[in-house]
Amino acid sequence: MNKRIILGKIVSSHIQQDRWPIFELAFRPFFLLGTFFSIISLVLWVGSVIGSVDINPYGGGYWWHIHEMLFGFVAAIIVGFLLTAVQTWTQIPSIKNGALAILVVLWATARVVLLFPSSIPDSLIVLIDLLFLPVACGFLAYPIIKVKMWRNLLFIPLLLAMMSCNAALHYAFLTAQEYEYLGPAADTMIMLVTLIIAVMGGRVFPMFTANGTQTSRVADIPWLEKLSMVLLIAAVLISANTINLSDKVVAGIFIFTGLCHFIRAFRWRIWVTFKTPLVWSLHLSYWGLSLALILKGLAYINTGITHSIATHALTVGGIGTVILSMISRVSLGHTGRVLRVNWLIHGAFILIILAALMRVIGPFIINSYQTTLLLTTLFWVLAYGLFLIVYIPILSRPRVDGMRS
Repeated sequence: MNKRIILGKIVSSHIQQDRWPIFELAFRPFFLLGTFFSIISLVLWVGSVIGSVDINPYGGGYWWHIHEMLFGFVAAIIVGFLLTAVQTWTQIPSIKNGALAILVVLWATARVVLLFPSSIPDSLIVLIDLLFLPVACGFLAYPIIKVKMWRNLLFIPLLLAMMSCNAALHYAFLTAQEYEYLGPAADTMIMLVTLIIAVMGGRVFPMFTANGTQTSRVADIPWLEKLSMVLLIAAVLISANTINLSDKVVAGIFIFTGLCHFIRAFRWRIWVTFKTPLVWSLHLSYWGLSLALILKGLAYINTGITHSIATHALTVGGIGTVILSMISRVSLGHTGRVLRVNWLIHGAFILIILAALMRVIGPFIINSYQTTLLLTTLFWVLAYGLFLIVYIPILSRPRVDGMRS
């Protein structure tokens, strides 16, 4: 009997050593590959803009840059986060091992065929690219429905709406109607991501602040929470051109939305977080998101703020910053590590903020668009490069506490 127990332990230990930690849970491959791809895609695109790199991707360089930062990088991070969080919400094992590897291969295949499109028909490229989000939805919906946690089903229509934006981007290119569809589809996707950040931020940022600073948690103001979400939903509908309003009214809605979210962020008390990088970085990202919404409103009226500046304030300053902060935190927590980052990640947080500032303020102080673009990209590459240096060993190895993910 004892020999059988010993043999069983040996076999179990052997299996434990042979399994691939990278496919234990969705955050591992998607955080690593998503951040790495953001670096590669930005370098290739900027290289093509300044003439040092020759690429001929599906949709052309501009379309490809917009699409891949949204549906290559951001979508991968969102899916990795949600398919990890759903296991915590429901206590039901999420996608892992072989099924997760297939989902990763589907995402990676889309990246390859979009960059090298000449080998297969456009229709097949579109099919491969569009499959990722609905397949991820299936894996996300199953545990939520099984435990009847209906509150979290809201992420399913959000992901499907993102897939619709992706389809609209492809339609814009294939029908040569980029002027009519490219901007609205991209703007809608950005606002959907902003909505997800706002929903998740309201749920976890006050908790992270309280836990990380050993202070009391700030209580929600129900009417402010509801109003903030309703305004963001209105912003999504406006971006999708489903509501026909004058520019002044749209400007007012975006500015009011930004102010509401600024009040929300201010109440979370950034001043108690300055000694906790994993928390102040989240706060600053939400402040950046709030400011970007105001800038987006100002871009609708003749204020000197362009749509591009407002959009990049939202994408780099809001989305890019919150992603770097969240994946740094989630990666530690879900690998059994202490929620504390070293000086390299401190530097990464500062660099991504510099990237946002350069992309937003740079056009006003630097005459050369290419110089602004190069500096913004440099800061982004350094920020996410530092993340990869620190987190590749963390995400590719088993949990340090010996527990299974």
